[in-house]
This record gives sequence, C-alpha cells and structure tokens, in this order.
Amino acid sequence: MQVTEKHNEQIAKMVFASVYPHYVTKVQTKGRTIEELHQVIEWLTSFDNKELQRLIDEKVTFETFFERATLNPKAQLITGVICGYRIEEIENPLTKQVRYLDKLIDELAKGKKMEKILRE
Repeated sequence: MQVTEKHNEQIAKMVFASVYPHYVTKVQTKGRTIEELHQVIEWLTSFDNKELQRLIDEKVTFETFFERATLNPKAQLITGVICGYRIEEIENPLTKQVRYLDKLIDELAKGKKMEKILRE
C-alpha cells in the first residue's frame, strides 16, 4: 500500500492516549500484561512508566510523543508488514516510528518471546 501525505498527517495528529487503551486491550486479550506492553514501549522510546503516564495525561499527539522519544538504535531492525504497509518502505519518519510501535505490539500480542521482540 502507498502511504499518502494525508495519511501521514492523520497519524501525526492522532492522540496517543486515544490509541493506548486499544494497545492494552490487544495485548491483554492475548494473555500478555500491561507490564510487558510498557517494557516494549520503553524499549522503543525510552519512556518509563512515569513519563508514559505523563504523556497520556497530557494527551500528546503521536508527533509530540515521538519528538520527545529517544528511539532505540535497534528500531531499524523492525521489519515486515503491519496494517498493510511494509515498514521498510515507509519514507515518512514519524509514520515509520508509529508503525514500529504497532509492529512491536502486534508481535507481543501474537505471543513472540520478549527477546525476539526486543531484537536481542
């Protein structure tokens, strides 16, 4: 699928706090924990639980969320298809970062071992 500029803008303006409950539901439905979800988010962004909660409370957009993040250097190892998009082919940096997060959460929900998810 081709990523459009409109699609990139929609992702940038989406509020992280509005998507976060869906992440929680997705992983818990598959038998994973919020702690594991937070571990994955912290690995990618460097946000600990306290900072993550602050960002949720502030209702930051994904644009602000990733502006404040320190992306893990191994994030570029996250590849594959998520939501119909091949991550390696996404050119917009923010959209790629959001899809990294989506992919990690998808892997967690699918039962992958944490060492694999965290690219260790």
